[in-house]
Amino acid sequence: MEHAPPVTRAWVLHPDITSDRIRRDAGDALAEAISLAGALPGLEVQGGDAVRLPKIQPGKLFGKGKIEELKTVFHDAEIELVLIDGPVTPVQQRNLEKDWGVKILDRTGLILEIFSDRARTREGVLQVEMAALTYQRTRLVRAWTHLERQRGGLGFVGGPGETQIEADRRAIDEQLNRLRKQLGKVEKTRALHRASRAKVPYPVVALVGYTNAGKSTLFNRATGADVLAKDMLFATLDPTMRSVTLPSGHDIILSDTVGFISDLPTQLVAAFRATLEEVLDADLILHVRDISHAETEGQARDVETILAALGVAEEAARLEVWNKIDQLPEDDRAGMEKAVGRREDVLAISALNGDGMDQLFARIAELIDDPKETLVLDLAFSQGKQRAWLFAEGIVEDETQDENGFHLTVTWTQRQAAQFERL
Repeated sequence: MEHAPPVTRAWVLHPDITSDRIRRDAGDALAEAISLAGALPGLEVQGGDAVRLPKIQPGKLFGKGKIEELKTVFHDAEIELVLIDGPVTPVQQRNLEKDWGVKILDRTGLILEIFSDRARTREGVLQVEMAALTYQRTRLVRAWTHLERQRGGLGFVGGPGETQIEADRRAIDEQLNRLRKQLGKVEKTRALHRASRAKVPYPVVALVGYTNAGKSTLFNRATGADVLAKDMLFATLDPTMRSVTLPSGHDIILSDTVGFISDLPTQLVAAFRATLEEVLDADLILHVRDISHAETEGQARDVETILAALGVAEEAARLEVWNKIDQLPEDDRAGMEKAVGRREDVLAISALNGDGMDQLFARIAELIDDPKETLVLDLAFSQGKQRAWLFAEGIVEDETQDENGFHLTVTWTQRQAAQFERL
């Protein structure tokens, strides 16, 4: 007889800090945090609250009255884990765990747990481990009380607590160094794969967007692939690439990427930069938006902010894809169609039922159909690698040679010219 896996009873809190310059709608932020919690197996969310805070209390985050009120709620609901949708300092975490008698996990910790559960490729696993260790390293202050009880001493400079914390930090730093070396090897392999793809004259089209915008559903409809596509946050973590022949006859490589999210912890942006390298190299970026979501404008801003942080140039060709039009009420859909009609850089689709997919494929074909130009390239005898690449691409029309080197007449697209520059 199979035993059901143990379930942890959880509660979600969103600190609504009224003094914040950029403040999200508290209800939407809480709903997203509850969805985040729902994306982690083994958690059963019993409820959630948006807690208004005029200012953060340094020691315990919340005020004394609110802490007492929530303690009663957690006790009555038999809560074991409280998820706080925002940053929590190690000191605040320790104090709240002591007051409430529950485990505390902040937004960064929760996202790390989800990433850890979802990572499948070697690179994804290594990236998560590195981000988790970096996060853990900042929270070693929690060891103080535990060590003072166990070993005596006040834990002042040179005391047993400090010695143990330093030993833990050293162990984490050594593990981080090991992971960096392993990741370096994996990234070299990926660089080789990218180099081999560069030889294939197919443009790369990258799907980006807020988590749960429907990128994987769109990817599956376009490629016939069976990528995990669920109505949950961070359903896709590792990058997936497939070649696709568009109805126009154009061949492209379509890349599905991890979804973005507001307030993505900085160590995760850094850790997943390599995972998003396909976006940096893409010929066309499709920014997929859940147009039916109440916070769609804010989500779009968050995506653009992260793209800029990743170093994606603003001039990179991109197209906004307004997805989930099937979930819009009739009145809203009419207004949306008017808005789309006024913009050349937007298309509306439903990846779920296929509405608008023909127009999307046609627009992609238009945007990647580079005009060709013919010119003469002068290469030195030492540039054999570049000469071989030009012949491998099949773009050499004529070649002559003199004492200075090779003179090649080539007919190529702007994309091939850019690839040649990168050699």
